[in-house]
Amino acid sequence: MNHVTPPARVALALVLLAVTGCGGGGRQTLTVFADTSLTGTFGSLGKAFETAHPGVAVRFDFGGSSALAQRIVRGAPADVFAAAGTAAMRRSGAPGPRVFARDSLQIAVPKGNPAHVAGLKDLAAPGVRVALCAASAPCGAGARAALAAAGVTVAPAAEEQDAVKALAEVRLGEADAALVHRTDVRAAAGAVEGVDFPEAARVAEDYLIATVPGTMRLALTREFVDLVLSDEGRRVLSRAGFTPVTG
Repeated sequence: MNHVTPPARVALALVLLAVTGCGGGGRQTLTVFADTSLTGTFGSLGKAFETAHPGVAVRFDFGGSSALAQRIVRGAPADVFAAAGTAAMRRSGAPGPRVFARDSLQIAVPKGNPAHVAGLKDLAAPGVRVALCAASAPCGAGARAALAAAGVTVAPAAEEQDAVKALAEVRLGEADAALVHRTDVRAAAGAVEGVDFPEAARVAEDYLIATVPGTMRLALTREFVDLVLSDEGRRVLSRAGFTPVTG
């Protein structure tokens, strides 16, 4: 009968623990903070990244860019930050951000466009009910900037917390139009139609991505950023209605 001395037993346990850790418990997690509007696109890219990196799990934390930046400043554990707008990225303190996409505004109208809205000036026509996002939301700030650039004043029939709620006003027939982003219209999956207008180019919103300072997974974060900036990333972003940018 074999006897294992206590020191040998401890050594054996350590070896088994190391082997077990390498086999199953050694899975790495890459934490990505990203603006809510990136949920669909980054979800797809996260799966592609996991497929290309066995043993790596990508965990997303989606939310408003400003709130995510504030959490990063307060020390929330994150490896990558993808933000809508330069202000939130600056607030996070992440160095060397790259612009990877741009989102522009569209006028969302019900199918068939019964109010015959063709541009921003039509939103000020008598009887046209307009839904706007709150000024604190990206779609709300952009809408107000676009209206100001066009010299159009609109008294909204509804002011909603975000684009989803503004679009619901259009779908339910409570509004004839809503000013939201192109990606919001695309995400509505045909429930509304989008009307382009020239002033949208002047208030397009940049999306930026950067490595969060202090990450312990620097190589992985760089590879994830590279994926977002790659041809595959551009295709995924384009399908969602973004204009990919390599910056």
